[in-house]
Amino acid sequence: MTDRDKILLTPGPLTTTLRTKLAMLRDWGSWDSDFNAVTARVRQSLLRVIHGQDTHVVVPLQGSGTFSVEAAVATVVPRDGHVLVLDNGAYCKRAARLTSLMGRRCTVMDFDEAQPVSPAALAARLKADPSITHVVLIHCETGAGVRNPLEAVADVCQAAGRGLIVDAMSSFAALPIDARRTRFDALIAASGKCLEGVPGMGFVFLRRAILDGCAGNSQSLAMDLHDQYVYMEKTTQWRFTPPTHVVVALAEAIAQFEEEGGQGARLARYTRNYETLVQGMARLGFKPFLAPDVQAPIIVTFHAPADPRYDFKAFYAAARARGFILYPGKLTTVETFRVGCIGAIGPNEMEQAVHAVALTLQDMGIGSAAPAPGV
Repeated sequence: MTDRDKILLTPGPLTTTLRTKLAMLRDWGSWDSDFNAVTARVRQSLLRVIHGQDTHVVVPLQGSGTFSVEAAVATVVPRDGHVLVLDNGAYCKRAARLTSLMGRRCTVMDFDEAQPVSPAALAARLKADPSITHVVLIHCETGAGVRNPLEAVADVCQAAGRGLIVDAMSSFAALPIDARRTRFDALIAASGKCLEGVPGMGFVFLRRAILDGCAGNSQSLAMDLHDQYVYMEKTTQWRFTPPTHVVVALAEAIAQFEEEGGQGARLARYTRNYETLVQGMARLGFKPFLAPDVQAPIIVTFHAPADPRYDFKAFYAAARARGFILYPGKLTTVETFRVGCIGAIGPNEMEQAVHAVALTLQDMGIGSAAPAPGV
């Protein structure tokens, strides 16, 4: 494994192809017409992924995905708005925290972290509290790996006349999202996730019908998506220095996404990765935290082995020495770790990862990775 980069089995950053890496070897002028053309091409391609050409615009933003979540909430929600965050994991809690920090009224609706959020419970809550103006949903809550019911939640919000903001960070370009059938005011994703680009840029889809009403909502200069959109439409340029190498790498990654066959083909590959991983880990005794019917094929949370010789730091280091980067757990009630299924990898890499885990268990003297009884 010493002759290649380590495989990143995380929710992002991800393993990228050589083509994507090579795209970053050229310098670009931030106001140059060639670079502006790349930005325009990327924006058009992103809209096609969700079939949003007629209903939405897309606004890129410098920074990590969380920058764009914060920007979306600040831009879409009026300062006197009331946000309801559907919470079944760590990234939901982050969305609630950033909403409150921006001065918006925020209410959290708790759900079991091992289960999807309930559209029926949401409908009842919206009926009981007419002050709620917007709902925040994490499409794939990678704290545990749960896939939340985007379409059903969107239908509830539309029927109740409330806005919907979707964090699709770990689902965009892998799980199906169709703006022609699913109404949302904002949907957020990033370059370093399932498009298999490099980190450093987020992007937000905004529904055309709400654009004018977003003017002046944001209390931030740098994160005002309405201002960013207006400026880009007028000049073709970014307002402030763009992450040029990230943008051109994303353009190359999108080209490969389209060559592969788009969202359906990417989901099929990630599903094969997931199946290879879960089957292989089961042979070693590992048990997933989630039931298969609520698991997204994005990242899998596994229970820690019950064997007293297990220690995550030692386990992580031994797997890393064999070329694979795992991820710690995000749950607070039980000890877990996570393994991502996304990135420029296939079932062969997943089989190699399982073999690396098997050798790691041998190193630690662990005969079975079975969790504690009753788990």
